[in-house]
Amino acid sequence: MDQKAWPLDIRVSDLVTVAIVIAVIELNVAVGGGAGAAPLDALSWTLGAVVALPLLVHRRWPRAVLLITFASMILFYLVHRRNISPAPLMVVPTYDVAVAGYLALAITVPMVIMVAGLFAVGLSGTPLVDVLADFLPSFVIFILAVALGEVVRGRRALAAETARRLELAEEEQRSAAARLLAEERLRIARELHDTVAHSMATITVQAGSALHVLSAAHDGAVREALVNIRETSKSALGEMRAVLGQLREGAGAGASAAPALPEGLGLGRLAELRAAVTAAGSPVRVSVEGEPGPLPPEVDHAAYRILQESLTNVLRHAVSGTEAEVSLRYEPDSVTITVANDSCVPGGSPEAGNGLRGMRERATAAGGELAAGPRPEGGFLVTAKLPRQAAPLPERRERPDNPRTGATA
Repeated sequence: MDQKAWPLDIRVSDLVTVAIVIAVIELNVAVGGGAGAAPLDALSWTLGAVVALPLLVHRRWPRAVLLITFASMILFYLVHRRNISPAPLMVVPTYDVAVAGYLALAITVPMVIMVAGLFAVGLSGTPLVDVLADFLPSFVIFILAVALGEVVRGRRALAAETARRLELAEEEQRSAAARLLAEERLRIARELHDTVAHSMATITVQAGSALHVLSAAHDGAVREALVNIRETSKSALGEMRAVLGQLREGAGAGASAAPALPEGLGLGRLAELRAAVTAAGSPVRVSVEGEPGPLPPEVDHAAYRILQESLTNVLRHAVSGTEAEVSLRYEPDSVTITVANDSCVPGGSPEAGNGLRGMRERATAAGGELAAGPRPEGGFLVTAKLPRQAAPLPERRERPDNPRTGATA
Protein backbone atom coordinates (compact mmCIF):
# COMPACT_ATOMS: atom_id res chain seq x y z
CA MET A 1 0.00 0.00 0.00
CA ASP A 2 1.05 3.60 -0.54
CA GLN A 3 3.09 4.94 2.37
CA LYS A 4 2.77 8.69 1.65
CA ALA A 5 -0.64 9.63 0.23
CA TRP A 6 -2.78 9.37 3.38
CA PRO A 7 -4.35 12.37 5.19
CA LEU A 8 -2.30 13.94 8.00
CA ASP A 9 0.73 11.93 6.77
CA ILE A 10 -0.68 8.78 8.39
CA ARG A 11 0.98 5.62 7.09
CA VAL A 12 0.32 1.93 7.36
CA SER A 13 3.17 1.68 9.84
CA ASP A 14 1.30 4.14 12.09
CA LEU A 15 -1.80 1.93 12.02
CA VAL A 16 0.32 -1.09 12.91
CA THR A 17 1.96 0.84 15.76
CA VAL A 18 -1.40 1.94 17.18
CA ALA A 19 -2.78 -1.60 16.92
CA ILE A 20 0.20 -3.02 18.83
CA VAL A 21 0.01 -0.30 21.49
CA ILE A 22 -3.75 -0.88 21.96
CA ALA A 23 -3.15 -4.62 22.34
CA VAL A 24 -0.48 -4.05 25.02
CA ILE A 25 -2.63 -1.48 26.84
CA GLU A 26 -5.67 -3.78 26.85
CA LEU A 27 -3.48 -6.54 28.29
CA ASN A 28 -2.43 -4.12 31.03
CA VAL A 29 -6.08 -3.17 31.59
CA ALA A 30 -7.02 -6.82 31.95
CA VAL A 31 -4.39 -7.51 34.64
CA GLY A 32 -4.22 -4.04 36.17
CA GLY A 33 -6.24 -4.61 39.31
CA GLY A 34 -5.03 -3.98 42.79
CA ALA A 35 -5.84 -1.50 45.50
CA GLY A 36 -8.07 1.36 44.39
CA ALA A 37 -8.56 0.02 40.87
CA ALA A 38 -11.91 0.45 39.08
CA PRO A 39 -13.74 -2.70 38.02
CA LEU A 40 -12.89 -4.23 34.67
CA ASP A 41 -15.80 -3.31 32.41
CA ALA A 42 -16.62 -1.95 28.92
CA LEU A 43 -15.47 1.55 29.90
CA SER A 44 -12.07 0.16 30.88
CA TRP A 45 -11.65 -1.51 27.50
CA THR A 46 -12.89 1.57 25.64
CA LEU A 47 -10.60 3.99 27.45
CA GLY A 48 -7.66 1.63 26.88
CA ALA A 49 -8.23 1.86 23.12
CA VAL A 50 -9.12 5.57 22.89
CA VAL A 51 -6.01 6.84 24.68
CA ALA A 52 -3.84 5.28 21.95
CA LEU A 53 -5.53 7.04 18.99
CA PRO A 54 -3.31 10.20 19.11
CA LEU A 55 -0.38 7.97 18.15
CA LEU A 56 -1.72 7.98 14.58
CA VAL A 57 -0.07 11.39 14.11
CA HIS A 58 2.97 10.84 16.32
CA ARG A 59 5.46 11.49 13.49
CA ARG A 60 3.88 14.78 12.43
CA TRP A 61 3.39 16.33 15.89
CA PRO A 62 5.66 14.41 18.32
CA ARG A 63 5.65 16.97 21.14
CA ALA A 64 1.89 17.49 21.02
CA VAL A 65 1.26 13.73 21.00
CA LEU A 66 3.56 13.25 24.00
CA LEU A 67 1.68 15.89 26.00
CA ILE A 68 -1.72 14.53 24.90
CA THR A 69 -0.81 10.98 25.94
CA PHE A 70 0.47 12.34 29.27
CA ALA A 71 -2.85 14.11 29.85
CA SER A 72 -4.76 10.98 28.74
CA MET A 73 -2.99 8.83 31.30
CA ILE A 74 -3.75 11.37 34.04
CA LEU A 75 -7.46 11.40 33.08
CA PHE A 76 -7.49 7.60 32.87
CA TYR A 77 -6.17 7.37 36.41
CA LEU A 78 -8.63 10.00 37.70
CA VAL A 79 -11.79 8.94 35.82
CA HIS A 80 -11.62 5.13 35.68
CA ARG A 81 -8.42 4.02 37.23
CA ARG A 82 -6.83 0.73 36.36
CA ASN A 83 -3.30 0.17 37.60
CA ILE A 84 -1.57 0.11 34.21
CA SER A 85 1.90 1.25 33.16
CA PRO A 86 2.15 4.47 31.11
CA ALA A 87 5.11 3.06 29.17
CA PRO A 88 3.16 1.24 26.41
CA LEU A 89 1.27 4.43 25.54
CA MET A 90 4.04 7.00 25.96
CA VAL A 91 7.17 5.16 24.80
CA VAL A 92 6.61 5.93 21.09
CA PRO A 93 6.11 9.73 21.46
CA THR A 94 8.95 9.81 23.99
CA TYR A 95 11.26 8.28 21.37
CA ASP A 96 9.97 10.68 18.69
CA VAL A 97 10.57 13.73 20.88
CA ALA A 98 14.12 12.56 21.67
CA VAL A 99 14.82 12.04 17.95
CA ALA A 100 13.47 15.54 17.24
CA GLY A 101 16.06 16.95 19.65
CA TYR A 102 13.79 17.89 22.59
CA LEU A 103 15.75 15.87 25.10
CA ALA A 104 14.60 17.78 28.19
CA LEU A 105 10.93 17.25 27.31
CA ALA A 106 11.54 13.57 26.51
CA ILE A 107 13.00 13.09 29.99
CA THR A 108 10.71 15.37 32.02
CA VAL A 109 7.26 14.17 30.94
CA PRO A 110 7.81 10.42 31.54
CA MET A 111 9.60 11.20 34.81
CA VAL A 112 6.67 13.32 36.06
CA ILE A 113 4.08 10.63 35.38
CA MET A 114 6.28 7.85 36.79
CA VAL A 115 6.94 9.79 40.01
CA ALA A 116 3.24 10.62 40.31
CA GLY A 117 2.40 6.95 39.88
CA LEU A 118 4.91 5.97 42.55
CA PHE A 119 3.29 8.35 45.04
CA ALA A 120 -0.24 7.27 44.14
CA VAL A 121 0.50 3.57 44.49
CA GLY A 122 2.62 4.14 47.58
CA LEU A 123 -0.21 6.01 49.32
CA SER A 124 -2.48 3.03 48.73
CA GLY A 125 -0.45 1.01 51.23
CA THR A 126 1.47 -1.22 48.81
CA PRO A 127 4.93 -2.15 50.19
CA LEU A 128 7.72 -0.01 48.76
CA VAL A 129 9.69 -3.00 47.48
CA ASP A 130 6.70 -4.23 45.51
CA VAL A 131 6.07 -0.73 44.13
CA LEU A 132 9.66 -0.39 42.93
CA ALA A 133 9.59 -3.87 41.39
CA ASP A 134 6.38 -3.01 39.51
CA PHE A 135 7.67 0.33 38.24
CA LEU A 136 11.24 -0.74 37.33
CA PRO A 137 10.37 -2.18 33.87
CA SER A 138 8.58 1.03 32.93
CA PHE A 139 11.57 3.11 34.03
CA VAL A 140 13.86 0.91 31.93
CA ILE A 141 11.59 1.20 28.89
CA PHE A 142 11.53 5.01 29.09
CA ILE A 143 15.30 5.20 29.56
CA LEU A 144 15.86 2.97 26.54
CA ALA A 145 13.43 5.03 24.44
CA VAL A 146 15.23 8.29 25.29
CA ALA A 147 18.67 6.76 24.77
CA LEU A 148 17.71 5.21 21.44
CA GLY A 149 16.12 8.45 20.24
CA GLU A 150 19.25 10.40 21.15
CA VAL A 151 21.47 7.89 19.31
CA VAL A 152 19.29 8.06 16.19
CA ARG A 153 19.24 11.86 16.32
CA GLY A 154 23.01 11.94 16.60
CA ARG A 155 23.47 9.56 13.68
CA ARG A 156 21.11 11.60 11.50
CA ALA A 157 22.91 14.81 12.42
CA LEU A 158 26.23 13.15 11.58
CA ALA A 159 24.89 11.93 8.24
CA ALA A 160 23.58 15.40 7.41
CA GLU A 161 26.90 17.00 8.36
CA THR A 162 28.79 14.43 6.28
CA ALA A 163 26.55 15.12 3.28
CA ARG A 164 27.09 18.86 3.73
CA ARG A 165 30.86 18.43 3.90
CA LEU A 166 30.82 16.23 0.78
CA GLU A 167 28.78 18.86 -1.05
CA LEU A 168 31.25 21.56 -0.02
CA ALA A 169 34.17 19.38 -1.13
CA GLU A 170 32.52 18.77 -4.50
CA GLU A 171 31.89 22.50 -4.90
CA GLU A 172 35.54 23.22 -4.11
CA GLN A 173 36.62 20.60 -6.66
CA ARG A 174 34.37 22.15 -9.28
CA SER A 175 35.76 25.61 -8.52
CA ALA A 176 39.34 24.32 -8.74
CA ALA A 177 38.58 22.55 -12.02
CA ALA A 178 36.98 25.71 -13.43
CA ARG A 179 40.01 27.77 -12.39
CA LEU A 180 42.43 25.28 -13.97
CA LEU A 181 40.35 25.20 -17.14
CA ALA A 182 40.34 28.99 -17.36
CA GLU A 183 44.10 29.09 -16.88
CA GLU A 184 44.57 26.41 -19.53
CA ARG A 185 42.36 28.33 -21.97
CA LEU A 186 44.43 31.45 -21.46
CA ARG A 187 47.67 29.51 -21.93
CA ILE A 188 46.41 27.94 -25.16
CA ALA A 189 45.19 31.31 -26.40
CA ARG A 190 48.61 32.84 -25.75
CA GLU A 191 50.42 29.98 -27.46
CA LEU A 192 48.15 30.09 -30.50
CA HIS A 193 48.54 33.84 -30.77
CA ASP A 194 52.32 33.74 -30.44
CA THR A 195 52.87 30.82 -32.83
CA VAL A 196 50.12 29.88 -35.26
CA ALA A 197 48.48 33.31 -35.59
CA HIS A 198 51.90 34.94 -36.05
CA SER A 199 52.86 32.40 -38.70
CA MET A 200 49.56 32.83 -40.57
CA ALA A 201 49.99 36.60 -40.54
CA THR A 202 53.54 36.22 -41.90
CA ILE A 203 52.29 33.93 -44.68
CA THR A 204 49.62 36.46 -45.64
CA VAL A 205 52.11 39.34 -45.76
CA GLN A 206 54.68 37.35 -47.70
CA ALA A 207 52.11 36.16 -50.24
CA GLY A 208 50.96 39.76 -50.71
CA SER A 209 54.56 40.93 -51.11
CA ALA A 210 55.24 38.22 -53.69
CA LEU A 211 52.20 39.31 -55.67
CA HIS A 212 53.37 42.92 -55.50
CA VAL A 213 56.82 42.24 -56.92
CA LEU A 214 55.65 39.61 -59.41
CA SER A 215 55.29 41.13 -62.84
CA ALA A 216 52.24 40.55 -64.93
CA ALA A 217 54.40 38.73 -67.48
CA HIS A 218 54.92 35.81 -65.13
CA ASP A 219 52.85 32.65 -65.34
CA GLY A 220 49.21 33.31 -64.42
CA ALA A 221 49.10 30.00 -62.52
CA VAL A 222 51.77 31.30 -60.15
CA ARG A 223 49.82 34.47 -59.50
CA GLU A 224 46.63 32.47 -58.95
CA ALA A 225 48.39 30.21 -56.48
CA LEU A 226 49.75 33.19 -54.57
CA VAL A 227 46.32 34.81 -54.50
CA ASN A 228 44.83 31.58 -53.13
CA ILE A 229 47.58 31.37 -50.51
CA ARG A 230 46.96 34.95 -49.45
CA GLU A 231 43.18 34.58 -49.28
CA THR A 232 43.31 31.22 -47.51
CA SER A 233 45.80 32.49 -44.94
CA LYS A 234 43.65 35.61 -44.42
CA SER A 235 40.59 33.47 -43.82
CA ALA A 236 42.50 31.14 -41.49
CA LEU A 237 43.85 34.12 -39.56
CA GLY A 238 40.33 35.49 -39.14
CA GLU A 239 39.11 32.12 -37.86
CA MET A 240 42.12 31.88 -35.56
CA ARG A 241 41.28 35.27 -34.05
CA ALA A 242 37.69 34.13 -33.53
CA VAL A 243 38.92 30.98 -31.76
CA LEU A 244 41.26 33.03 -29.58
CA GLY A 245 38.30 35.24 -28.65
CA GLN A 246 36.33 32.14 -27.70
CA LEU A 247 39.13 30.87 -25.50
CA ARG A 248 39.54 34.16 -23.71
CA GLU A 249 35.75 34.58 -23.31
CA GLY A 250 35.52 31.12 -21.78
CA ALA A 251 38.43 31.85 -19.45
CA GLY A 252 36.75 35.03 -18.26
CA ALA A 253 33.27 33.54 -17.86
CA GLY A 254 34.37 30.33 -16.13
CA ALA A 255 33.92 26.69 -17.07
CA SER A 256 30.14 26.78 -16.77
CA ALA A 257 29.64 29.40 -19.48
CA ALA A 258 30.04 28.17 -23.05
CA PRO A 259 31.47 30.88 -25.34
CA ALA A 260 29.41 31.81 -28.39
CA LEU A 261 30.27 30.12 -31.67
CA PRO A 262 32.01 32.33 -34.24
CA GLU A 263 29.58 33.71 -36.77
CA GLY A 264 29.68 32.71 -40.42
CA LEU A 265 31.20 29.25 -39.93
CA GLY A 266 28.42 27.06 -41.30
CA LEU A 267 27.24 25.39 -44.46
CA GLY A 268 26.64 28.84 -45.90
CA ARG A 269 30.40 28.92 -46.58
CA LEU A 270 30.35 25.66 -48.55
CA ALA A 271 30.75 27.46 -51.88
CA GLU A 272 33.79 29.33 -50.58
CA LEU A 273 35.27 26.10 -49.18
CA ARG A 274 34.60 24.31 -52.46
CA ALA A 275 36.38 27.05 -54.42
CA ALA A 276 39.41 26.96 -52.11
CA VAL A 277 39.79 23.17 -52.31
CA THR A 278 39.29 23.21 -56.08
CA ALA A 279 41.93 25.91 -56.42
CA ALA A 280 44.30 23.80 -54.30
CA GLY A 281 44.08 20.96 -56.85
CA SER A 282 41.10 18.75 -55.99
CA PRO A 283 37.86 19.51 -57.83
CA VAL A 284 34.77 19.31 -55.60
CA ARG A 285 31.37 18.19 -56.87
CA VAL A 286 28.42 19.04 -54.61
CA SER A 287 24.95 17.48 -54.71
CA VAL A 288 21.99 18.40 -52.49
CA GLU A 289 18.92 16.24 -51.84
CA GLY A 290 15.80 17.25 -49.95
CA GLU A 291 14.74 20.67 -48.74
CA PRO A 292 17.63 22.70 -47.24
CA GLY A 293 16.77 24.75 -44.21
CA PRO A 294 18.41 26.56 -41.28
CA LEU A 295 20.27 24.42 -38.76
CA PRO A 296 21.01 25.16 -35.09
CA PRO A 297 24.31 27.09 -34.81
CA GLU A 298 26.20 24.22 -33.16
CA VAL A 299 24.98 21.72 -35.77
CA ASP A 300 25.73 24.12 -38.64
CA HIS A 301 29.21 24.76 -37.25
CA ALA A 302 29.91 21.03 -36.77
CA ALA A 303 28.72 20.27 -40.30
CA TYR A 304 31.06 22.89 -41.80
CA ARG A 305 34.05 21.69 -39.75
CA ILE A 306 33.41 18.07 -40.74
CA LEU A 307 33.27 19.08 -44.42
CA GLN A 308 36.38 21.21 -44.04
CA GLU A 309 38.42 18.44 -42.41
CA SER A 310 37.17 15.82 -44.88
CA LEU A 311 38.15 17.92 -47.89
CA THR A 312 41.49 18.75 -46.27
CA ASN A 313 42.11 15.01 -45.96
CA VAL A 314 41.37 14.65 -49.69
CA LEU A 315 44.05 17.25 -50.43
CA ARG A 316 46.55 15.61 -48.11
CA HIS A 317 45.97 11.90 -48.69
CA ALA A 318 44.44 11.49 -52.18
CA VAL A 319 46.24 11.48 -55.49
CA SER A 320 46.72 15.01 -56.81
CA GLY A 321 43.76 16.10 -58.88
CA THR A 322 41.36 13.55 -57.37
CA GLU A 323 37.76 14.73 -57.41
CA ALA A 324 35.90 14.92 -54.11
CA GLU A 325 32.18 14.18 -54.07
CA VAL A 326 30.17 16.03 -51.42
CA SER A 327 26.54 15.09 -50.80
CA LEU A 328 24.07 16.82 -48.51
CA ARG A 329 20.82 14.94 -47.87
CA TYR A 330 18.22 16.88 -45.90
CA GLU A 331 15.55 14.86 -44.11
CA PRO A 332 12.79 16.14 -41.78
CA ASP A 333 14.79 15.46 -38.62
CA SER A 334 18.39 15.13 -39.82
CA VAL A 335 20.97 16.10 -42.40
CA THR A 336 23.42 13.52 -43.77
CA ILE A 337 26.79 14.63 -45.09
CA THR A 338 29.00 12.37 -47.21
CA VAL A 339 32.44 13.16 -48.59
CA ALA A 340 34.00 10.57 -50.91
CA ASN A 341 37.01 10.25 -53.17
CA ASP A 342 38.16 7.31 -55.25
CA SER A 343 41.93 7.22 -54.77
CA CYS A 344 44.54 7.53 -52.05
CA VAL A 345 48.31 7.71 -52.30
CA PRO A 346 50.16 4.70 -50.82
CA GLY A 347 50.09 5.05 -47.06
CA GLY A 348 47.86 8.09 -47.42
CA SER A 349 44.93 7.01 -45.25
CA PRO A 350 43.74 9.75 -42.86
CA GLU A 351 42.90 7.20 -40.15
CA ALA A 352 46.27 7.57 -38.43
CA GLY A 353 45.86 11.24 -37.50
CA ASN A 354 43.62 13.15 -35.12
CA GLY A 355 41.32 14.60 -37.78
CA LEU A 356 38.84 11.71 -37.75
CA ARG A 357 38.77 11.70 -33.98
CA GLY A 358 37.97 15.42 -33.97
CA MET A 359 35.20 14.94 -36.55
CA ARG A 360 33.63 12.16 -34.48
CA GLU A 361 33.79 14.33 -31.36
CA ARG A 362 32.12 17.22 -33.20
CA ALA A 363 29.36 14.95 -34.52
CA THR A 364 28.73 13.45 -31.07
CA ALA A 365 28.68 16.88 -29.39
CA ALA A 366 26.04 18.02 -31.90
CA GLY A 367 23.90 14.95 -31.14
CA GLY A 368 24.81 13.00 -34.27
CA GLU A 369 27.19 10.28 -35.39
CA LEU A 370 30.01 9.85 -37.89
CA ALA A 371 31.49 6.88 -39.76
CA ALA A 372 34.66 6.97 -41.83
CA GLY A 373 36.85 4.42 -43.58
CA PRO A 374 38.29 3.15 -46.85
CA ARG A 375 35.88 2.33 -49.69
CA PRO A 376 35.90 -1.23 -51.08
CA GLU A 377 36.48 0.12 -54.59
CA GLY A 378 39.28 2.41 -53.39
CA GLY A 379 39.49 5.84 -51.87
CA PHE A 380 37.90 7.03 -48.65
CA LEU A 381 34.36 7.78 -47.44
CA VAL A 382 33.15 9.97 -44.57
CA THR A 383 29.47 9.90 -43.56
CA ALA A 384 28.05 12.14 -40.83
CA LYS A 385 24.42 12.23 -39.73
CA LEU A 386 23.47 15.28 -37.67
CA PRO A 387 20.10 16.31 -36.18
CA ARG A 388 18.23 19.31 -37.51
CA GLN A 389 17.42 20.31 -33.93
CA ALA A 390 19.89 21.27 -31.22
CA ALA A 391 21.09 18.42 -29.04
CA PRO A 392 19.41 18.52 -25.59
CA LEU A 393 21.54 19.62 -22.67
CA PRO A 394 22.57 16.79 -20.32
CA GLU A 395 20.28 16.55 -17.31
CA ARG A 396 21.71 17.66 -14.06
CA ARG A 397 21.92 14.88 -11.56
CA GLU A 398 20.22 15.91 -8.36
CA ARG A 399 21.75 15.05 -5.11
CA PRO A 400 19.58 12.96 -2.81
CA ASP A 401 17.96 14.87 -0.02
CA ASN A 402 19.99 15.10 3.12
CA PRO A 403 18.87 12.75 5.87
CA ARG A 404 16.52 14.38 8.32
CA THR A 405 18.14 15.53 11.47
CA GLY A 406 14.93 15.15 13.41
CA ALA A 407 11.32 14.05 13.18
CA THR A 408 9.00 16.33 11.27
CA ALA A 409 7.18 18.65 13.63
